[in-house]
Amino acid sequence: MDRPALADFLTRSRARLTPADCGLAPTARRRTPGLRREEVAHLAGLSVDYYARLEQARGPQPSPQLLAALARALRLSEDEHDHLFHLSGHEPPRRHSPLTHVRPGLLLILDRLHDTPAQVLSDLGDVLVQNAMAAALLGDVAAHPPGRRNLVLRWFAEPASRELFAPEEHEDLARGHVAHLRAAHAARPGDPRVTELLAQLHATGPEFASYWERHEVAVRRSSRKTVLHPQVGRLELECEVLVAGGTDQVLVVNSAAPGSDSAGRLELLRVVGGAGLATRA
Repeated sequence: MDRPALADFLTRSRARLTPADCGLAPTARRRTPGLRREEVAHLAGLSVDYYARLEQARGPQPSPQLLAALARALRLSEDEHDHLFHLSGHEPPRRHSPLTHVRPGLLLILDRLHDTPAQVLSDLGDVLVQNAMAAALLGDVAAHPPGRRNLVLRWFAEPASRELFAPEEHEDLARGHVAHLRAAHAARPGDPRVTELLAQLHATGPEFASYWERHEVAVRRSSRKTVLHPQVGRLELECEVLVAGGTDQVLVVNSAAPGSDSAGRLELLRVVGGAGLATRA
């Protein structure tokens, strides 16, 4: 770990950003350019003291999970993301992994969708990042450890997570999750992450195995979905799936028909937030 170089890189990366670059509200005039340390810490989900020690070249070695969060907060490119890992004494993760680096362009779009629930998923169903509206609608993924942020795994390992969706759609949702995973499995032969995920899913019981044995294949596409939100009620949503620069990441945007009851409830959700949903994403 090269602490002085890491500190310098973090400081310079922070200095070149503005609050608007990261979807933050503008503040009063600043004495120095760039984000404040507390803003970076907030975006990355860290304590201000921990982040300050990294910039002061006296912090402990960051974990890969923490580095991935910092790379997103600082809007690093893929090359800068890998450089951050090298400075911290870690090998950068393979692009196909649960820590897949979210492209800055996707993060920029996510920040602009302040009134629309949106999140970035990996090709295996890992929720990589959400905007505030997605957290309010579906639950804050940051409340779960990295290993429990996969939509397919949570569907079969934690049946309570299904309560957020209309019961009549459960069958289609389960089939869709597994069919998409089938496609990703074929595209990534021998990938240890896929092997690990499948082992975890088979350990959940016979339900997943019954779907897997059907050998249905379908890449995640746009669809309709009904969310039963405990605060604002039933929302009938259009889920648009946008592929970014390949097939390893998708941006999923949820919207309601203009003027509909669901559109009104989405607006209400934007106002009241998603208190009480932290564990239900």
